[in-house]
Amino acid sequence: MKHLQNAITVLIICFVLLTGLPAVSFAISIPDEKKLADKFMKMIQEERGILDDPAASHLINTVGRHILIRLPPQPFTYTFYLVDDDTFNAFASPGANIFIHRGLITALSSTDELAGILAHEIAHAASRHVSESIDRSKIVGIGSMAGVLAGVLIGSAGGGDAAQALTVGSMAAGQSAMLAFTRENETEADQKAFSMLKQTAYSPEGLLDSLNILRAADFRGIEGIPDYFKTHPGTGNRIAHLAALLSTYLPPEQPISAPDTYDYNMVKYRLMGLYEDTGKSIQKIETQLANDISESHRKACHYGLGLLSARENRRDKAILHLQKALSFDLLDPLVLVELGRVYTIDGQYEKALDLLLGIQSDPILGTMARYHLARTQLALGDLLSARKNLNQVTAISPRAFPRAYFHLANIMSRENKTALSHYYLGLYYEMIKDWKNAARHLTKALDEGLEDTDIKNAAQERLKGISKDKPSS
Repeated sequence: MKHLQNAITVLIICFVLLTGLPAVSFAISIPDEKKLADKFMKMIQEERGILDDPAASHLINTVGRHILIRLPPQPFTYTFYLVDDDTFNAFASPGANIFIHRGLITALSSTDELAGILAHEIAHAASRHVSESIDRSKIVGIGSMAGVLAGVLIGSAGGGDAAQALTVGSMAAGQSAMLAFTRENETEADQKAFSMLKQTAYSPEGLLDSLNILRAADFRGIEGIPDYFKTHPGTGNRIAHLAALLSTYLPPEQPISAPDTYDYNMVKYRLMGLYEDTGKSIQKIETQLANDISESHRKACHYGLGLLSARENRRDKAILHLQKALSFDLLDPLVLVELGRVYTIDGQYEKALDLLLGIQSDPILGTMARYHLARTQLALGDLLSARKNLNQVTAISPRAFPRAYFHLANIMSRENKTALSHYYLGLYYEMIKDWKNAARHLTKALDEGLEDTDIKNAAQERLKGISKDKPSS
């Protein structure tokens, strides 16, 4: 199905370009676009297409917000999301929601390049190119448009049956072209991005560099073309146009201070280490280490290899690489939290405890540290502290840590609180979309007699929602 979707996408975009549709069209109204954005985001959240990685999300949001302060007041609230997909892609959706695929971050090499892509997508949203594209698609009905948009994204992220259900029929009719812009749209977005970037801490050369990196990718045929080129046409002309703009560009005499973010390579190798193919990623990073690279790059390489080794259950090697990464900066929370996690997996609970206790107040990684700290405390038999930390994790970021509910169920079981144990298991299975087991455990929780009225009502409402809206298996 994904192959068919991609092929149709390319054919329809070619048709749009060849038939010479005008660059300017009527945009859907702002209230309608907001309704569409709400429905679209609800579908995306339900299908778990968004990757909740705190380090990568912090990078994207910090860079994006730094660019946004250069814009006049906007009708939409801009939000930035990381898509759990390894393709080279980025796009703006209705309501100024900006999506960056993790594959694009691992393909780029600097914050300037990421800023260039983000500025381009922000420019599309600010110019209302998204609503113009939707209007060109001629789909009637907010729900239908939201479904097609969600299907395109979920399909690109490997959504399988969910994507098929959302897009079948609509894709065949060519509505995937609503995510494609005209060449004129692209030129305008590049010009606006260039102007915005000149007022930020990021060099506008990053946009040109990012396009050259993507252009240099070895692709053949429809299936190999990066999705970014399908929805952002005329890349060759864009590169020439940007090169002309940059030929007269002079950096500001007084550089603007960049907001604090993690080192780009640390985020890049984190995404490779946690989510990409282990064999290919290890080979790629080891090749980098064999070259003459900077200390910061070397640190990021060891960090990535530590994460990859942990995924292959080579804990000794994982610890060795993470310790090497830590030797470059003994206080780096990104390395400390992962070393603490691996220590927990390896049964070195006291070492894990020492590391994780110091990171739980970190503004970005604190919730992650609390989750791993709770697992360590649970292993050490400190149920009270583990329960406290898990409750904080589920209150702040339940989607990022669904197994927090599983561990809470374990605690309740060990405390002979059977009804609560079933309740938390019900929440856990609901979060991972196992509707059958979610309904079974929530029913058992109610049968066992939940004493807390609020929890009882929540269990009943969740059970109703599963029975009404979700498949039986």
